[in-house]
Amino acid sequence: MLQRAQALRERLIEIRRAIHRQPELGFQEFKTAQLVTDTLTELGIQVETGVGLTGVVGYLGQGGPTIALRADMDALPIQELNDVPYASQVSGVMHACGHDAHVACLLGAAMLLSGTELKGQVRFIFQPSEEEQDEEGKSGAMRMVEDGVMEGVDAVVALHTHVDTLAGTIDLMPGPMMATVDTFRGAILGQACHGAYPHKGTDAIVLAAQVIMAIQTIVSRRIRPLDSGVITVGIIQGGTKTNIVTDRVALAGTIRSFKPEIRQQLFDELERACGVARALGGDYELKIKPGYPTTANDEALTKFVRQVGIELLGPDKVGEAEAEMGAEDFSFLAACAPGCFFRLGVGFPGQEPRRGHNPYFDVNEEALPVGAAVLAEVARRYLEQNA
Repeated sequence: MLQRAQALRERLIEIRRAIHRQPELGFQEFKTAQLVTDTLTELGIQVETGVGLTGVVGYLGQGGPTIALRADMDALPIQELNDVPYASQVSGVMHACGHDAHVACLLGAAMLLSGTELKGQVRFIFQPSEEEQDEEGKSGAMRMVEDGVMEGVDAVVALHTHVDTLAGTIDLMPGPMMATVDTFRGAILGQACHGAYPHKGTDAIVLAAQVIMAIQTIVSRRIRPLDSGVITVGIIQGGTKTNIVTDRVALAGTIRSFKPEIRQQLFDELERACGVARALGGDYELKIKPGYPTTANDEALTKFVRQVGIELLGPDKVGEAEAEMGAEDFSFLAACAPGCFFRLGVGFPGQEPRRGHNPYFDVNEEALPVGAAVLAEVARRYLEQNA
């Protein structure tokens, strides 16, 4: 399978670069969806479009067990700074998280499997909007699940680029691998007055500073040291003029955890930390928006994917992943069937990692045939062993 995938190298690079040049934000992946649809149709794979708004699903084979393979398609609102021939041609939008590579790998898997006799069905899920939620608070995976993409699925597998490991490798782990993420938005409220007479008002900026310092002690002093949690204040906005003591400072950020009880404790402690403003004569507003749950890999399926990887790539090319505080809406798919989310090494030898969500992000394209081969072989063997 790997040898066949290597023969597709140039085609996969071409696909990845075409998508990279024309990045699209969440639920706007029209050109990407059309490229996917055209490619699957050429392969003779049944195609359903408009799933989860802008998603595409391919169906190959029938009867027996069903395994789903998933790739996300959306880009990020980042201005690319790479000086490469395939750089983004869309101002302010860039594939800075590797989703273009994910699509290329999954299309490669479809190419490899399209001429194979299968003992069941492979469902190719090309998902919109992993990075963002719509006005109803729903991501692409949530929308696709609502549209029935996981009905009848017995297992689901996906990959994600990983810049810290070299191209040609994968790593994975059983159990919780990526964290739950929730967002919060709020405001610290004071009383405005002239900057020359601060004693006649209540300075919301000073109150916000106290609240932020209280937030920084939640994980270090309120959470058990052996548990994991992160609260990040990512936005702070306040003030309109240099000589006005402002009456309102907006705050927003994320809350990350693995365990449900820690998640709730972080919610409660954030409320208490904001209460510092009230104790100092001000007030606060706080709204917490639930986000993506923990991505937890099924133990048996992960063991199976690991064995396939070892036999396909060699034992030195398959590593043990570490849990990370990043989050993924693959978790919604894995809640419907046993799931395995593995990392595909895309690092460059002798170079510093090209970090994700960064204007200089890039991937080593030698990884594309590897990702395609692993996805295809996992699907083929899964159907063979579970028929």
